[in-house]
Amino acid sequence: MGRRRRGRPVNGILLLDKPSGWSSNQALQRVKRLYFAAKAGHTGSLDPLATGVLPVCLGEATKFSQYLLDADKGYESTFVLGQATATGDAEGEILAEVDASSLSEARVRDALEAFRGEIEQVPSMYSAIKQDGKPLYKLAREGKEVERKPRRVVVRQLELRAFRPGVLAELDIALECSKGTYVRSIAEDLGEALGCGAHVSVLRRTRVGAFGIEDSISLAALEALKERGELDRMDALLLPAERALEDLPMVHVSESGGFYIRQGQPVQVPNAPCNGMVRVALETGEFLGVGEILDDGRVAPRRLIVTGR
Repeated sequence: MGRRRRGRPVNGILLLDKPSGWSSNQALQRVKRLYFAAKAGHTGSLDPLATGVLPVCLGEATKFSQYLLDADKGYESTFVLGQATATGDAEGEILAEVDASSLSEARVRDALEAFRGEIEQVPSMYSAIKQDGKPLYKLAREGKEVERKPRRVVVRQLELRAFRPGVLAELDIALECSKGTYVRSIAEDLGEALGCGAHVSVLRRTRVGAFGIEDSISLAALEALKERGELDRMDALLLPAERALEDLPMVHVSESGGFYIRQGQPVQVPNAPCNGMVRVALETGEFLGVGEILDDGRVAPRRLIVTGR
């Protein structure tokens, strides 16, 4: 018999505005304790330096966290030109300094063109990518460097919002990109292209899929609600698990169809898509989970919400 989980069976997605200086896992564990949740998981790491949108999935919502991991992301960042660091951000040891005062905004704009669209990136040694089960950043802290294969990512939008010239020049950017894009790698590659080196000094994630920073709550505000005992207001912040799946088409099944879906059996659904993954709900609107269209047109359950029925 398995060990029973401690905590409340609380379900939903909290949009946390992660503070600087916290790892994503530290923020996740804090949220889990504040909610006294039995189960929790986050949807993609943010560097400790970074702030911004970190969706935290609680309870049954953890079953759908992969869809947010795969979602496009939005960022705002400040790059420092003229200074290269070991980590590609402001927390790393300074490796080289070059006078960047000759750089103009026009030259920076021209250089940024190479980073729009589909590009190749070599992941930083200070990324969370694992090599033989161990994160690269841990290997880097041990003084080790391993070969990393370039990855193809897509930068859908890259906007230069401000340029401040100087010996250490600065630029503010906003970008929309596919999963797996490393902003610090864009900064480092831009610095190399301009011949001066560069690193990230500020990084803020503004969007994960359809979830924006304007809908997120700070850790301090969440802690204040907890201290005042306003648990109902805390629970009201949780979004339904199906909000992680809004890019998937929805199919509705009858009560009897829902019975068979819950038993793990595929069912026929009129006017369903021809293929792919779908959200499945009862005709009453109750969300059941994720299904897949089989070759014969039936909908087979893949990840279901446990309702306690």
